Amino acid sequence: MSLPFQEPVPEAARLSPKLLLIDPIRVLPSLLVPLAGVLVAGGFSPRSFIWAALGVAGSVLYAVVRWATFSYTITGGRLELSRAFIGRSTRVIPLERIRGVDVTTPFLHRLLGLAVLKLDTGAGGDKQEGELDGITVEEAERLRAVLLSRHAPIVQERPAAPGDHVFLRVPRAWLRYGPLSGAYLFTPFALVAGAVGLAFQWGGELGLDEDDAVAVGEWLWGHPLLLVGAAVVLVVLMPFLGAAMYAVFNWNFVLFGRGDHLVAERGLVNRRVVSLERRRIRGYEIAESPLERQARVARLWAVVTGLGDSQTRGQLLPVAPRAAVDDIAAEAVGPFSEALRPHPPAARRRRLFRAIAPWVVLALVMYALGYALIGIAATVLAVAGIALGLDRYRSLGHTYDGTRLSVRSGSLRRAQAVVERRAVVGWTIEQSWFQRQAGLVTVIAGVGAGAGGYKAIDAGETQAAAFAAEVTPDWMAPFLKR
Repeated sequence: MSLPFQEPVPEAARLSPKLLLIDPIRVLPSLLVPLAGVLVAGGFSPRSFIWAALGVAGSVLYAVVRWATFSYTITGGRLELSRAFIGRSTRVIPLERIRGVDVTTPFLHRLLGLAVLKLDTGAGGDKQEGELDGITVEEAERLRAVLLSRHAPIVQERPAAPGDHVFLRVPRAWLRYGPLSGAYLFTPFALVAGAVGLAFQWGGELGLDEDDAVAVGEWLWGHPLLLVGAAVVLVVLMPFLGAAMYAVFNWNFVLFGRGDHLVAERGLVNRRVVSLERRRIRGYEIAESPLERQARVARLWAVVTGLGDSQTRGQLLPVAPRAAVDDIAAEAVGPFSEALRPHPPAARRRRLFRAIAPWVVLALVMYALGYALIGIAATVLAVAGIALGLDRYRSLGHTYDGTRLSVRSGSLRRAQAVVERRAVVGWTIEQSWFQRQAGLVTVIAGVGAGAGGYKAIDAGETQAAAFAAEVTPDWMAPFLKR
């Protein structure tokens, strides 16, 4: 009697053992403060060094156990990620849900010929659902082809080749634009804030308490020249560290087309190549800070359906001249030149009130309580709020050109989204009590991509209804009066 045929169970695969050379190094920075605390508390005695060595050995052993208890398997149309550390857990990801695969090579991985493979399942969250950290580059490319075998065509995420259509290579001269972005400009202050936070978090390990922190603060307050000098040093370092951070993340940034994909390649330490399917791109978003607007530069992202970590994976250009941003957006995604329609004067009054009133109230309260210095600072901010409110009003706008709609808002971060009409899946109209008194509403175009919805803030009631009806007349007809 013949037995029924059974498909052989594939053998579970493990991460590369070379990962064991990387994990202890990655854990080391988080161990420095505890180990220093152990040595200080033990007076740098032989016993304290033994405890510190045991701590390092324990972290290495933990890395070995994690590597030995993790495996992955592709079987029956699904990817299974299994871990049996204390209790056994298995994460199952159907291959049909996988929309994209990222293959990145951080610096340490690159030295050992390893890569990190991350899965994008189209859930639209900020994190990928699955990750294989520490497989060989060859295995990463093989897995990518297997995982995307149901999605044609498959595009290899490799550096630009002679046959690819290069939209733009960011020249080295554009490194000077890095400090104009708040994300890079305030790097020195972010480093100081991180150091202070780390000191508070691990102060107990170093034998420090709240009294020590208060004493340090009082000493610094008693030496104002030192504080001013430190602030001046940080301000001087801002453009240099900003340019350095820009270079780390966007070194040799290249945007090119390969088949039906847009591919962005960037990074100095961690080189990353990300591909976006053109058929899933629904538009783009342009963002500018006040400094960037003055220098006529901007940043560009693609609006892509089902894309996780869109602020990183969807980036089409870092800080670049606005003319180049507009050209790339038109060539790589689609042209859009329709002028934005301004919002009514009531929106200007509302922008001014919201930018000025809180500081006026704070100033009056501080003057009444006798805190003149804080009151003066609040008064200055209230005066500055006039310019901020007017700029926020000038930034408001929306329009529709028959194919794509566009909305814009913001001042400290002014963002304009241009989205295809077919991407709109619904409308939300919001009206607060204050908006109702002013005859204004906020209309939100629901989009199954990017941020999920794009707002036309403080539009007129009739204006907002006409905008929604212009984009999707069939949907809005039952809700509008003739």
